[in-house]
This record gives sequence, C-alpha cells and structure tokens, in this order.
Amino acid sequence: MPLTGGDQEALTNTLKYAASDTTVSVVIAVVSGAVHISVEDSGPAAAPRATDREAGGHGLVGMRERAALYGGQVTAGRNSRGGWTVRARLLPPLSHPPAHTENQPA
Repeated sequence: MPLTGGDQEALTNTLKYAASDTTVSVVIAVVSGAVHISVEDSGPAAAPRATDREAGGHGLVGMRERAALYGGQVTAGRNSRGGWTVRARLLPPLSHPPAHTENQPA
C-alpha cells in the first residue's frame, strides 16, 4: 500500500527530529471501512538543528487539515518509549465527500 501524505510527513519528522538509532513502526489497518494509520518512533529526540528552530514547521497542522477534508482526524504526541506517535483515522470516501477548499467560479 502506498504511503499517504500523513504517513510520509510522520516518517519525515522521524528522520528530521529523532536520534540516528531510533526505530520506527508503521501500522495501516482498515476497520469498518475506515483507514487507521499509526507511525511510532522510539526516540529520543536528536539535538535541534538551527534550521529546525528557524523553520517553524506546519507538518502536524497540515496533516490534520488533510485528514479533516475526508472527515478524519490526526493525533500526535510523545509516547511511553521516549519518541513520538502520530495516528490518523480516515473515513471511507463514500461516507464523507471531500470538502471544497477553494472558491469555485459560479
């Protein structure tokens, strides 16, 4: 199964922010038609780089916005292993049509 934008973003964050000996697991499951994605790394965080502090990323906000377009949700935070976990739940396409994000000409 190809990775979605949310899993790719979570994996990119692991590469950017976690120490080099971090392990990561990706679990994708379909339950009652909804897609559940979990990306969990073992941490710990790497020392922040100057470019990371200056960038002020919008990765989590973007993941939440993309999931919301399909009636889904994203949660993220520290886990018990010292790393981060990102979870997404996306509803089946026919149960929730995508919201329009641009103004369409009349």
